[in-house]
Amino acid sequence: MTTRPVKAAPRVFFYVQHLLGIGHLARASRIAEALAQHGCEVTVVTGGTPVKGFPGPQVHHVALPPIVAGTKGFSELADMDGNPVDDAFKDHRRDLLLSAFRQNAPDIVMIEAFPFGRRQVRFELLPLLDEIAGMTERPLVVTSLRDILQERAKPGRDEETVALIQRYFDHVLVHGDPDFARLEETFPLAAEIAGKVIYTGLVAAPPPGQPTERFDVVVSAGGGAVGNSLIRAALEAGRSFDSRLSFALITGPNLPQADFDAISTDAPPHIGVFRFRADFASLLAGAKLSVSQAGYNTVCDTLRAGCRSLLIPFTAGGETEQTVRAERLEKLGLAHVLTEETLSPDTMREAIEVALSATDRPSHKLDLNGALRTAEILHRLA
Repeated sequence: MTTRPVKAAPRVFFYVQHLLGIGHLARASRIAEALAQHGCEVTVVTGGTPVKGFPGPQVHHVALPPIVAGTKGFSELADMDGNPVDDAFKDHRRDLLLSAFRQNAPDIVMIEAFPFGRRQVRFELLPLLDEIAGMTERPLVVTSLRDILQERAKPGRDEETVALIQRYFDHVLVHGDPDFARLEETFPLAAEIAGKVIYTGLVAAPPPGQPTERFDVVVSAGGGAVGNSLIRAALEAGRSFDSRLSFALITGPNLPQADFDAISTDAPPHIGVFRFRADFASLLAGAKLSVSQAGYNTVCDTLRAGCRSLLIPFTAGGETEQTVRAERLEKLGLAHVLTEETLSPDTMREAIEVALSATDRPSHKLDLNGALRTAEILHRLA
């Protein structure tokens, strides 16, 4: 079995599944755009709820029937109506994925997160990987991985991940700067796959243009599915500043409509409320302060913009990844941190005042060009 010889314009088949927020999809879309600009023919396969603007106009898009995290969190999958998915639903998705792969005949297959995460969709990914492994000439297979992983609660999961990497994958692309976070710091068995690991740098958007509208404080909640308390606390804290500071509250597309309407109705004139801003990166460049969770993409946008940052890491359900990222940024002097457990309008107001009191904008030397470097790396590997 050998990898297939690759043409000057390699075909890339990129699978990404988002279940709650849109961070995985946003990062994958940035990478896919860079690949397309680098001359690749890119097909992005998505399996989550549709999000306007993603994965972008420069790629082909295959949308599988959407699944989301169920009422029990990531351990359960549901369809768009909230019904638990059954075997027939899973079989249908698997067949659609395999059909798309066969029609695409890619030179490179990228799978976002799996097998380090997204074990919930192994019902379709393992058949795909088995088919690839059985080919006489197969595509290059890589996993696309963020820099900081969620801590494993169940024994044996890390060993299973290593076995899957060794069996199916040629390389592990870690989208991070090794001077900030190394894989072995959140994946204990990294030494067993060290020969396959390649760091790409952080996947940030290109430098933004000048903002056409300015707000002093930009508050964002990512996809919005779990950001209501953050937005509400910022709204109440923002009242105390009157018109001294202008606020933009960006709730995210997944905030329930009733919550969005209530926040919009309650907002005073100096606080604008938006579901989504296509110019988010440029808004940060013109802002005095970004207030957000500590998700990968928002942190990258803030680092690129160079504005002050107040982070409230998401910790519900035992999530650890955002806390690790926020604490490291705070140690480097690149962010202030407020915990979810202590979040209230009063603590939010106090934290905003402290963050704004910093006289200098933060500076750093972290590598933010991971999208372009991923494209260059894949061309070299292929």
